[in-house]
Amino acid sequence: MKLPPPDSELGKLMATLPQTGAVEWIGLRPKRDVAMDEVTEVVAETGAGLVGDRYAGGSGKRGITLIQAEHLPVIAALSGHTSVPPAMLRRNLVVSGIPLVALKGRRFRVGEVVLEGTDPCDPCSRMEAALGPGGFNAMRGHGGLCARILQGGTIRRGDAVVAIHEPDSNE
Repeated sequence: MKLPPPDSELGKLMATLPQTGAVEWIGLRPKRDVAMDEVTEVVAETGAGLVGDRYAGGSGKRGITLIQAEHLPVIAALSGHTSVPPAMLRRNLVVSGIPLVALKGRRFRVGEVVLEGTDPCDPCSRMEAALGPGGFNAMRGHGGLCARILQGGTIRRGDAVVAIHEPDSNE
């Protein structure tokens, strides 16, 4: 995604985030068709993925998946549930306090790890089985963000999630 020039009105709006986010939950899926394992920390490898996750060593564009904590009650309501456990939604990180959509096409830091938001993390057909009829549609627009790992390290529950200001070429 090409961002608008940072000195344009839209560029300034898109670069302004109201606050710092935080990692609320971390999950790994060691192989296909198994439940997510909740962990308190995970090692992210540059260009590869999360150690212990089935997608580790892949193309890198989907090295890690994030979902907005504030969207979990919405997904639950739209799918007819009182609540939805994070593991059910098959994302690696649940993040609160920062709009993930604003990080698409941008670099951001999660603890000591630097990520780049690549694509929306659209729901898959498995959400129909996990959430029941209509589960796929309940997650549309709320599936989160895929990101590439640019600088590896450890991510821990409670780590800050902060957009990285990238100076324009005139600075």
